[in-house]
Amino acid sequence: MTAHLGLIAAVRERLRSAADPSDAGPMQQHARSDLPFHGVRASSRRSVFADVFTAHPIHGAGNWEDTVRTLWRVASHREERYAAVELTGHPLYSGHQTPAVVDLYEDLVVAGAWWDYVDVIAPRRVGPLLRAHPLELRPLVGSWSLGTDPWLRRAAILCQLGSREQTDTDLLFASIEPSIGHPDLFVRKAIGRALREHAKTDPGSVLKFTAEHGDRMSGLSLREALKHLESAQA
Repeated sequence: MTAHLGLIAAVRERLRSAADPSDAGPMQQHARSDLPFHGVRASSRRSVFADVFTAHPIHGAGNWEDTVRTLWRVASHREERYAAVELTGHPLYSGHQTPAVVDLYEDLVVAGAWWDYVDVIAPRRVGPLLRAHPLELRPLVGSWSLGTDPWLRRAAILCQLGSREQTDTDLLFASIEPSIGHPDLFVRKAIGRALREHAKTDPGSVLKFTAEHGDRMSGLSLREALKHLESAQA
């Protein structure tokens, strides 16, 4: 396996060229990032990544994964790690989205340890894999929900965002229940968000879940879970 060094160099050069130092500091502060930012906003990043990824195709699943991991590892600025995450979902590599790639996503979640990475990887990478390969992915998501890493717990809770009628409701609730009393703010937020979104598709199940577990849920989780339902009933 060999990383595509030309792609990595092109990503870094294009981001340097698009840098806006006036945005860099506020963006770093907002993300609470140890890595600095170039100051490249999301729309510009997407354009840069699309151009570079198209111009520098990667041949083979192993080389693609090695490129993702290397780009992440050598990143000097946070946007370069955003590029690594974006590369995992590029249409050129849709054929690499098999259960075998979940180890990569788990590593990125643990290494990134922040919402801006997890909230892309969980619903946009793990979620589609879960829907396509439930037998292989359900046990893994279940193990994340019981583990000690709060970001894997958040990933387990949020990975079905956007699944709508395809949501595995039993797995969703089973992923939430072990974290109901979790002290981490981002885990509590994830619970509320996941329930709020699922309530748009299946309000009855969310009402039942909150009725059974609401006395153990944080106020934040419960308010977020019921927000959609309360506004609909108003």
